[in-house]
Amino acid sequence: MHDPDAISSRTDRSAAFGVVLAMETWERFGFYGMQAILLLYMVQKLGLRDTQANMLWGSFSALTYAAPVVGGWLGDRVTGSRRTMVAGGIVLAVGYLLLGEMGGSARALYLAMGVIVVGNGLFKPNSCNMVNIIYRGQDEKLDVAFTLYYMAINVGSTFSLFLTPWLQQAYGWGAAFVSCAAGLGLGTGCYFLRRARLVHIGTDPDFRPVPVWRVLAVVVGMGAAVELAARVFASTSIQGGLVVVSGILILLAWVMVYRRAAAAERPGLKIMYLLTFEVALYFVFYQQMVTSLTLFALRNVGKDFMLGSMHLFSLSAGQFQGFNPLWIMSGTPMLVAAYAALGRRHINMGIAVKFIIGFGCVTLSFLIWWGSVALSASPLVSPWVMLVGYGPLSLGELMISGLGLAAIARYVPARISAFMVGCYYVLIGFAMYVGSLVANMAAVDTSAPASMDAARTLGIYGDLFRSLTGLAALATLVFALLLPLVRRWERQQAY
Repeated sequence: MHDPDAISSRTDRSAAFGVVLAMETWERFGFYGMQAILLLYMVQKLGLRDTQANMLWGSFSALTYAAPVVGGWLGDRVTGSRRTMVAGGIVLAVGYLLLGEMGGSARALYLAMGVIVVGNGLFKPNSCNMVNIIYRGQDEKLDVAFTLYYMAINVGSTFSLFLTPWLQQAYGWGAAFVSCAAGLGLGTGCYFLRRARLVHIGTDPDFRPVPVWRVLAVVVGMGAAVELAARVFASTSIQGGLVVVSGILILLAWVMVYRRAAAAERPGLKIMYLLTFEVALYFVFYQQMVTSLTLFALRNVGKDFMLGSMHLFSLSAGQFQGFNPLWIMSGTPMLVAAYAALGRRHINMGIAVKFIIGFGCVTLSFLIWWGSVALSASPLVSPWVMLVGYGPLSLGELMISGLGLAAIARYVPARISAFMVGCYYVLIGFAMYVGSLVANMAAVDTSAPASMDAARTLGIYGDLFRSLTGLAALATLVFALLLPLVRRWERQQAY
């Protein structure tokens, strides 16, 4: 890490954080815009079955979240976190342009998805690590910083989740995907206009020239990774195997890190491992937003929002995902104020307690959706149910995923922070693949017209939501029972 004295003033930290926040906002605009329509593109445009589309999205999610392991290593040791973050934004823009220009072939889809995987691997761990560097040594500000960081993600995603499906319906699939690339262009432009604010911030390689041969090696490696990812997407027989292997490798890496850590560092690592597992489990539920909940909205949710006899507005299936960031932006100021109020009273709730509350919220969300199906007198449930159901799920996301990176910053030694951020994303990807497997419990055979009957699909989704309600409730209970152990580890770390 560069000399922390260079970023010691509050003004310098705030200005630097603002640049990273702006770039993250536009990067998420592109990613979530793509997310809103890609699975629907697979089902409606390419004619894939639910099981195929769910698992292709699951494999894509897994690789997208696994790639930051390599990106984090590049940021730590080779090209620097700041440089790698910017390169990732440019690569992501190229990937979205490829999606917009592809001719509808599976091969073009796989290549474009491969480019996005690589771009996310470069961008994601290093943008997070830049926040870690800016606020390193200021633990009391980390929760607030990462909560605001998470809100920036949702500012970008809110607009794109509503805009991109509308562009798709009005102007076609190509225009919608190109708009995602435009978001990355704006984000990268923000960086170059204000890059002076980050001149003193980065990892050690950011402050040294990078040899040409090393740059070429990275470019060649990126090309090979794109081709490898495309081949994985084309072969369903190896997708699951690679995901499982990546999870095993991360667990082995964790064991090795733990064995090499000093005794004083081990309690913090144990806390981080447990909390990261909890975050990963949350993403099994999160994956339903893109898969089962989107298809549920397509087939069994009314699209017209009514207030009595008055029509307010209508949404397409992809746009329902936009309720998630809307709730997060609404909940973020309240959580920040609550954290500040607790801090003034010297009450430290702790990340582990916040995670338990978050899983309670997840339980409530799926209980709402299960109840709406069980009580519905029509094959189409009210769209208001989606708005209400997304509320506690989004609050749970703020309490769990929004603080997952803060847990790494708080409990992990600085020398391996970017690598551990990469590991964190690998396990999230693994969980999202599992989430797609779970979504397939409600898969519908679109080739059989009888299976598409709305009354039949309603029952299928209801069974899934009931199972997820039970799983979330069990997780809440187990993590609450583990809380005394976490507090003991925290006391050990304090010494």
